[in-house]
Amino acid sequence: MIKTQHKQLIYFIILMGVVNLFADMTHEGARSIYGAYLSFQGLTAAQIGFVTGVGEFIGYGLRLISGNIVDRTQRYWPAMTIGFVINVLSVPALVFCNRQGWLLACVLIISERAGRAIRLPANNTMLSFAGSQMGNGRAFALEEFLDSIGSFLGPVYLYLIMTLGVTATTNYQALFAWLIVPAILTLVALMFAHQQFPRPEKFEPDKVTTGQTKIDGNTWLYVIGIVSFALGFMDFPIITMHIQRLNLVSNINLPLLYALAMIIGAIATLVFGGAYDRWGIKVLSWSTLLAAPFSGFIFLSHHLSVILIGIVLWGIGMGAQESLMEAIVGAMVARRQRARAFGFFDMVFGIAWFIGSWLLGLLYDWSLPIMVICSVALQLVAASCYLIINWRTTKMGAA
Repeated sequence: MIKTQHKQLIYFIILMGVVNLFADMTHEGARSIYGAYLSFQGLTAAQIGFVTGVGEFIGYGLRLISGNIVDRTQRYWPAMTIGFVINVLSVPALVFCNRQGWLLACVLIISERAGRAIRLPANNTMLSFAGSQMGNGRAFALEEFLDSIGSFLGPVYLYLIMTLGVTATTNYQALFAWLIVPAILTLVALMFAHQQFPRPEKFEPDKVTTGQTKIDGNTWLYVIGIVSFALGFMDFPIITMHIQRLNLVSNINLPLLYALAMIIGAIATLVFGGAYDRWGIKVLSWSTLLAAPFSGFIFLSHHLSVILIGIVLWGIGMGAQESLMEAIVGAMVARRQRARAFGFFDMVFGIAWFIGSWLLGLLYDWSLPIMVICSVALQLVAASCYLIINWRTTKMGAA
C-alpha cells in the first residue's frame, strides 16, 4: 500500500513536471531572445529592465490574489487551466508585433508573466500535498528539475530552428510563431494530468497539521532574505543584451547561453532540493553564497570564458532559489493557508525583482562596477538572513 502510494506521488509530480516542461519550453525559449528582441525594437537597457521588471512584478504580485482565490475555492485545476492558457499563448501571439509594435510586444510579454502568476499558487499547493508525504525538498526539486529541462530545451529549440535555416536570426516574429508547438503540448499534457489526478489534495490527509498560521521573527527574516536576493539578481535579458553589445556571441548562439543557465539550474535544483530535506534552510545560504559573484564574472570581463562562469553561477543561484523558496514555504505554512502564503511570498519577491531589475538596468547605463558591487552585497545580505534563521532554528531545537 505504501509503495503504491509512493508510486502515485512520483507519477503525479512527474506529470506536473512534464506540463511545466512544455510551458517553460514556450516562455523560456522566448525569454532567451527577449533582450535582443527588445533591443532590436529600440529599447535601452533601463527600458528593457523596466519592462522585464514590470513583467516579473505582475508575475509575482498577482499570485497573492490568485492564491487567496484558490484557498477560498479549493479549485486548483481551473486556476491552472486559465493561467496556462494565458501563459503559453501570449508567446506565439508576439508574431503579430511588427517593427513598430514594441508597445504590444511589451503588453504580451507582461501578460505571459500574468498567466504564470494565475497558475503557480495552485500548482505549488498541489505539489505541497505530495511533498507532505515524501519531503517538500524532493517534491519541488523533481518538479523544478523537469521545469528547468524545459527551460533548457526552449532556447535549444529556437537555436535548432535558426541553424537549420528555417528562419533568419533576426526574424523574431517567425521564431515566436514556432513556439506554438510546445504551447499546444502544454495544454494537452495539462488536460491529461487533470484527468489522471482530479483531486490531488487527497495526497495530504486533513489530519496533517504541519506548518504555522502566524508570522514570527524567522518569517520576517526570510522575507528580508528573498527580497535581498531578488533586488540583486537581475533578469537574464539584461545579460543577453550585454553580451550582444560586446559582440562576443552571434545572435544565433544567444539562446544557447540561456540554455546553459537553465541546465545548470536543473542540476542545482536536484542537488540543493535533496540537501534541503536533510539540512534545512542553511542549504539556501550555500547556494546564494556560491552564486553571489556571478555579476562580476559577467559584467566586468570581456572574455567569453569568464562570462560563461558567471552564467553558470547565475543558473545555480536561480535554480536553487526557485525550488527551495517554494519548498520552505510549503513546510512553513499550514495546509489551508498555503496557496495564500505562496502568493504572499511570491508577491514580495516580485516587487523586489521589479525594483531590482529596473535599478540594476539604470546602474548598468551609469556604472558597471557599482552595479556589480550592489548585486553582490545584496546576495550576501540574503545569505546572512538564511544563516541567522538556521542558527535560531537549531538553537530552539537544542533547547
